[in-house]
Amino acid sequence: MLWKAYNGLGGVALSSLLAQDIARAAAFNPLTPKPQHFPAKAKNCIFLYMSGGVSQMDTFDFKPELNKLAGKPLPTKIPGVHGQLEQFLKQQNPVLPIVFPFERRGQSGRLMSVLFEHMGKFADDFAFVHGIMGDSNNHGPSTMHVNTGSVMPGAPSVGAWVAYGLGSENQNLPGYLVLHDHRGGPVNGAAVWQNGYLPAAYQGTVLRPSGTPILNLASPPGVSKERTRAELDLLRWMNEKHAAEQPARDELEARIAAYELAFRMQTEAPAVMDISQEPEHIKKLYGLDNPVTESYGRQCLLARRLVEQGVRFTLLIHGHENGFNSWDNHREIKHTLLSRIREVDKPIAGLLTDLKQRGLFDETLVVWTSEMGRTPFTNPGQTPSPAAGRNHNQFGMVSWFAGGGVKGGADVGMTDDFGLKAVGEPIPMRDMHATLLYLLGLKHE
Repeated sequence: MLWKAYNGLGGVALSSLLAQDIARAAAFNPLTPKPQHFPAKAKNCIFLYMSGGVSQMDTFDFKPELNKLAGKPLPTKIPGVHGQLEQFLKQQNPVLPIVFPFERRGQSGRLMSVLFEHMGKFADDFAFVHGIMGDSNNHGPSTMHVNTGSVMPGAPSVGAWVAYGLGSENQNLPGYLVLHDHRGGPVNGAAVWQNGYLPAAYQGTVLRPSGTPILNLASPPGVSKERTRAELDLLRWMNEKHAAEQPARDELEARIAAYELAFRMQTEAPAVMDISQEPEHIKKLYGLDNPVTESYGRQCLLARRLVEQGVRFTLLIHGHENGFNSWDNHREIKHTLLSRIREVDKPIAGLLTDLKQRGLFDETLVVWTSEMGRTPFTNPGQTPSPAAGRNHNQFGMVSWFAGGGVKGGADVGMTDDFGLKAVGEPIPMRDMHATLLYLLGLKHE
């Protein structure tokens, strides 16, 4: 039950690191630090996942042709488009113009939506990937695809692969941590950060979006550290005896290491998670002084603190499933997109600023992505108006990379004049994952 629980203790108990020392760790050391396959600058990764499907043509993929064609339908047949999106084209939905103007930012003259007031200052640090193609046009499978590389359940999440390949530099904290939206989790819940067919130790550990990040971490009042240690020693002996009788059950070995991790976390985790001691100017940098940006700002600030402590992979999820408080802008896109961007713009810019001023930017890979893009035309039955929105589009997603050895200002791929699909060969999701692993010094095969 704990293992399957959405935000339960299973996340902590089964997301384990090393035991206290080599003698205690002889049975199970899942996250011993491992060398990179080849030298690479990036040591850690912060994965910024925008849940719901970000509209590429209203954020980073400028398509002035949409303004010229506003209200008119696109051709019903476009080469390379199939499946659900092909059916959308046959419905002759009218083109929706770009909802907010674009402007050039940075020395590279990068065109970005004017809504990115703060992130636009980092235009020259971003490397964009245009025309990423997913294997599904629906949220469930596509959410799995971008986070695990497969539309089917059971594959390890990319964070699990990174932890598996590189181990962890901190033996007192999990190597793979997850912070999701205060309004709720993503589509598919804990499957997004699952370990899949890798050993159970590589699942992400969820930190609560508000209040105490990890419940039940401290011992009850009146229980000394010595007594807790004695209890864990007895529990470890019993678990090791049980595990020896069932060598194929890696969950048992993970549980042993997780109890040890929880014991060590009692000392280190509370201090790492306590952002109250951060200077006021740092809190303001992340937008913690504004109720609109406070929640995601807290996620970004914790991500920086976790990177400082050697946590290998941090997944930050913004948007609750595919509802009104996500990036799934089927209607009122002018209002909902504005709200979502305002929630993340300053926090992400604060994170990048803070990483730079602390000398962590070059060794921290930051990735922005969603599970899909959106259509250049409206939802069925809508006319171009303030009430309109855009539909799903698996063929035109745009993502960016920054820090960690990334060539700032670079572009890979291109979408057509409508932002509908890639020009030439589309970029498969696996290539995005392979790039992430490569930048961390891992051979993706």
